[in-house]
Amino acid sequence: MAGLTTGAPTPQSITVHEQSRVLEVVFSDGAHFRIPFELMRVYSPSAEVQGHGPGQGVLQTGKRDVTITALAPVGNYAVQPSFSDGHDSGIFSWDYLYELGRDAQALWAGYLDRLAEAGLDRDAPMAPKARGGHGHGCGGH
Repeated sequence: MAGLTTGAPTPQSITVHEQSRVLEVVFSDGAHFRIPFELMRVYSPSAEVQGHGPGQGVLQTGKRDVTITALAPVGNYAVQPSFSDGHDSGIFSWDYLYELGRDAQALWAGYLDRLAEAGLDRDAPMAPKARGGHGHGCGGH
């Protein structure tokens, strides 16, 4: 089945906790994760966030208070959350949710490092989408 590694753990339960802003997922191998909505939003697998190729990702900011307003199943292999900021194009496979939960601390550290490199903090508003070009103004290192 698309999006699934054969024999990979599958969710036994998925709970949206609006107050604490975490997605609680219990997997078939006993793993139990509480994935912050903010982490899910800044690591959304959508092209809008990841870009269309290596190095084209768009650094997400201002997502601390984002919530999940809806969670739609995608076949038997993924969920598609709708976030309160209007983002709804990310499809989170079971494998990807497992990675987010398992690697949350490392992913969070990587996000904070990228923010620091860009001279931003996580509460900075997102820049308006640029028209034409890729618009992230990297200009080299």
